[in-house]
Amino acid sequence: MANTITQWKPEATVNGTARRFKTYAKLKRNMLDMLVESNSNEVRVSRSRRGQWGEWFEYWGFDNNRKPVIIKQGWM
Repeated sequence: MANTITQWKPEATVNGTARRFKTYAKLKRNMLDMLVESNSNEVRVSRSRRGQWGEWFEYWGFDNNRKPVIIKQGWM
């Protein structure tokens, strides 16, 4: 059972609009669509990590082959 204080649903921000997903896997499944929709070809993700305390962030973008990849990541 997840601790609701330290574990929360992942959230992606596209063009200033936040979208919450039930799991990180579902977020990743929708990443290509969100990147195509984004004006800057960048999506910001904030989430908790299992067994960790704090907020983890990721910036997603396209690599040279138009595949979604994490550009930058770290702790808030």
